[in-house]
Amino acid sequence: MTLNAESHFLSQLKALASDIISEADLGRYLQVSQKRKKPLRVKFGIDPTFTDVHVGHCVPIRVLRLFQEAGHLPVLILGDATARLGDPTGRNDQRPALSAEEVEHNATSYFTQIGKVLDLSEGACEIHRNSEWFSGMDFFEVLRLLSESTVARLLERDDFQKRMEKKLPVHLHEMAYPLMQGWDSVQVRADVELGGNDQLFNLHMGRQLQERHGQQPQVCLTTPLLLGTDGRKMSKTYGNHIPLTASAKDVFGKVMSLEDDAMEPWFRLATSVSSEEVRALLEGHPREAKGRLAQEVCAWIHDEPSAQAAADNFVQQFREKQLPTDIATFTLEAKDWPLPTLLKVLGLCASTSEARRMIEGGGVRVSQNVCTDVRFLLTLEIGKEVVLVQAGKRKFAYVQGT
Repeated sequence: MTLNAESHFLSQLKALASDIISEADLGRYLQVSQKRKKPLRVKFGIDPTFTDVHVGHCVPIRVLRLFQEAGHLPVLILGDATARLGDPTGRNDQRPALSAEEVEHNATSYFTQIGKVLDLSEGACEIHRNSEWFSGMDFFEVLRLLSESTVARLLERDDFQKRMEKKLPVHLHEMAYPLMQGWDSVQVRADVELGGNDQLFNLHMGRQLQERHGQQPQVCLTTPLLLGTDGRKMSKTYGNHIPLTASAKDVFGKVMSLEDDAMEPWFRLATSVSSEEVRALLEGHPREAKGRLAQEVCAWIHDEPSAQAAADNFVQQFREKQLPTDIATFTLEAKDWPLPTLLKVLGLCASTSEARRMIEGGGVRVSQNVCTDVRFLLTLEIGKEVVLVQAGKRKFAYVQGT
């Protein structure tokens, strides 16, 4: 890598990074790598706690791709052991500990999904499951790992501090999570570890454990957290995420539902559009800028033709107020159906609770009329015309009685 190429590479990393600890170490590691003609080992771990990889995960994965394109070796770790701890961020009631079978079910398509962003071919990427080292540990080896840190050090983690202040429980197994993630770094001898900026404490733990075991401490590179469709951190727990498994139509529609303020970081973190062009787009009409953003995101998850088709469908459906042409028709028992139950059965809402919230918020239409009464009963009769039911801006179904 020439001096100019290295400078350009570092500027690309800085554009996507929240923290690089430290830039001096990274520059030195790159120079040594080039001199020895030995690629850096760049680690990224992901826990299969749900079935989908989402666009928020792809920010550090896109950085991993930059390292890969620069000739370095991505070390991808599927956290099938750490996933079984549940959620170490304080939302345990929403993300409980998983069984080995549940983790394996979730993990089934992870590599296929990540392969949309990263070259996972043999020799281009090194792949591990962290059960490779954790499943063989006996009780005393676990205790030795726990002895590598202190309670005081672990309680420096921000979310643990907040829970202690609120007198909420912090379980011992949760406190082991940073040590487990750090031990992954020791096992794969990582030179660099990538993660969202909420992972900085855990990445530091990797540095600490590596130094204690005679290894060169990894560089910690964190990326900003991409906001979801509701303005909060993108999370599968919140249900505000955009899965890589989503159809082109759904990807496009979800991006179009983002707040206007989210466009600049989305352009920067999830597209390759130049900063100059982004600036020009954001100075223009917000709807046009968001349409370009949606098409860019849709194109890299799917392809250009799919992105264009999704854009055309969106224009037809929302700007010209036309219904989509692919609305499914359901045949259900002829009776009086409570509207929340009907929305769940049709798959327009994930639960009756979500359906009631959407109804009360004015987001449900029956025969194109807004319905805000959660007690509304839709009568389905045999031989009657189909009824159009709509939830939100993008979900439609025809239903008739039988």
